[in-house]
Amino acid sequence: MRSDTERNRARIIKAASRLAAKHGNAIRMQDVAEKAEVSTATAYRHFGSVDDALAEFRFGVGETLREFSIARDEHGLDLLEVVSARWIELVMKHGRAMVHTRSDEGYLKRLRSGATYLTVQADALERPIREAVAEAGIDDPGDLGLFFWNALFDPREIFDLHQTVGLTADEMAPRLVRTLLGALRGWAPAT
Repeated sequence: MRSDTERNRARIIKAASRLAAKHGNAIRMQDVAEKAEVSTATAYRHFGSVDDALAEFRFGVGETLREFSIARDEHGLDLLEVVSARWIELVMKHGRAMVHTRSDEGYLKRLRSGATYLTVQADALERPIREAVAEAGIDDPGDLGLFFWNALFDPREIFDLHQTVGLTADEMAPRLVRTLLGALRGWAPAT
């Protein structure tokens, strides 16, 4: 990709994320183009909709999490806690824009159909979840572990726990990880 094309694409993603963080879903591609200082036609050449630009933004955040996860030396529960804490940090920094990426389809359906902004996040979490449940003596839940993690670590819920309950980012990760393990124990078939 040419450097001016890459630059325009990055500016559009950044503009969409900033506008979504400030104005929610009430933004149009024309607003994004204006903020990015490109023509509306250029914005549409890169993305079919504001949602597409926001999905690319969320993919970038997921890539950051994946790179962090891969580089970690921890294992089991320690790994899941440190990766989950990093996610909370990313949400606190970038999450206002991610709050507005919504779909009519459920998480598992989007994940299994290959939604890239979810698959990159799943790549970051697969090993931490698998190792943590093994350490806790819970059968491998497969992608249902990701499903429960996503429900607990949704950016809306992170902000809610921070703003409404008053939890700090450092307090959230271990509590949510323990809750995740409890949910996975409860989900396992009765023996």
